[in-house]
Amino acid sequence: MVGARRVGSVAEEKAETPSYEQAREQLTEVVRRLEAGGLTLEQSIELWERGERLAALCEEWLQGARVRLAAAMARREEPDAKTENAPF
Repeated sequence: MVGARRVGSVAEEKAETPSYEQAREQLTEVVRRLEAGGLTLEQSIELWERGERLAALCEEWLQGARVRLAAAMARREEPDAKTENAPF
């Protein structure tokens, strides 16, 4: 039976936070399964909810990357105190 496998429980999901790449791959699989159809309403809802959690996790990863990138760029643009006082 297609899609008979239950999605992981919330406790299992919280036990190990996937990397961005893992979450994105899992989200892709959730979308594929939903688009394939053949699921019960309950299975579809569970998958949808899992997809929402994975999408939020991906957004958290991306937001963290944006913050880190902005901080790195800001450090690069700050004048260096050592070179600022150098005669040459």
